[in-house]
Amino acid sequence: MTTGDPVSVQVAMKPLPTLTKPLRSVDIETKEPAQALRERTDSCTVPAAGVVGEAMLALELARACREKFGGDGMGDVLAAVAAYEERIGWRR
Repeated sequence: MTTGDPVSVQVAMKPLPTLTKPLRSVDIETKEPAQALRERTDSCTVPAAGVVGEAMLALELARACREKFGGDGMGDVLAAVAAYEERIGWRR
């Protein structure tokens, strides 16, 4: 629920997996002991996380709008929004 003010959200993400020292493993073809590959990840994922976060927020806001106003097409949605604004007495 919002009063029409800007929406502020907080997000979190799990750390990316990184292996700086290979772990002991097994080669699944030969069944012999082997070393796992050394994994490297990007050191800064904040820019990518911001894009993903914005996209997910947009999807959730669209879902909430669809849940509130329904409709099979934009004409139905716009009519439902107009009726809602009229009912609550909201003026632009």
